[in-house]
Amino acid sequence: MNRKFALITGASGGIGSAIAYKLAEEGYSLYLHYHQNENSMSNLIKTLNRFRGEYIPIQADLTTTDGYKKIASNIFSLDAIVHNSGTSHYGLLMDLDDHTLNDLMRVHVTTPLLLTKELLPKLLAKQHGSIVVISSIWGQVGAACEVAYSTAKGAQISFVKALSKEVALNGIRVNGVAPGAIHTRMLEGFTEAELQSVTEEIPMGKLGSPNDIGDAVAFLLSERSSYITGQVLSVNGGWYV
Repeated sequence: MNRKFALITGASGGIGSAIAYKLAEEGYSLYLHYHQNENSMSNLIKTLNRFRGEYIPIQADLTTTDGYKKIASNIFSLDAIVHNSGTSHYGLLMDLDDHTLNDLMRVHVTTPLLLTKELLPKLLAKQHGSIVVISSIWGQVGAACEVAYSTAKGAQISFVKALSKEVALNGIRVNGVAPGAIHTRMLEGFTEAELQSVTEEIPMGKLGSPNDIGDAVAFLLSERSSYITGQVLSVNGGWYV
């Protein structure tokens, strides 16, 4: 049986690791991108080895102009791409500096677009494949004090919708996942009172887990979603419907 290969960017973080575990469990071999968190990547690969696939770490800084090329040069066989890398930014728009904005847009928008362009020939050659972009609830509805982040995440959703139309006849599906409040390090800056306040706004009355996102990605990469493309799956406990 031919082995399936998926690339996951930002694989050393909470959501990235959960996606990696779920895909490894389902038989994928993985290219695992990380930036600085080498210890987390080593631990992740040790955890994944029980599934007996190939798990290949790739270090790259996606805020640089050639970060995506470093990833692409290490990719050979490929069946799926999961664009998961991201950073958050909190603050008023009037306080936003050029450097922060440039890094934010490069990681969330420019790099995924250019990396996809670089890797598309591998999917086109197979006339089969799937791409999933991890966006955000704020890409759908926007958030005060996260204007730049919301803009970048909204651009990702437009990327999903446009590219899905461009490659559909080539057997390639493109979808997005828009997480709501997920229990990861991204929430570490919030106080317990603030997190409780957010939780009370969510109809299901709880924060999501990284595994919720991993399950959504696995579904969108599987044949169970073979007639789904250009869609954004909201995983938010009913926070935005």
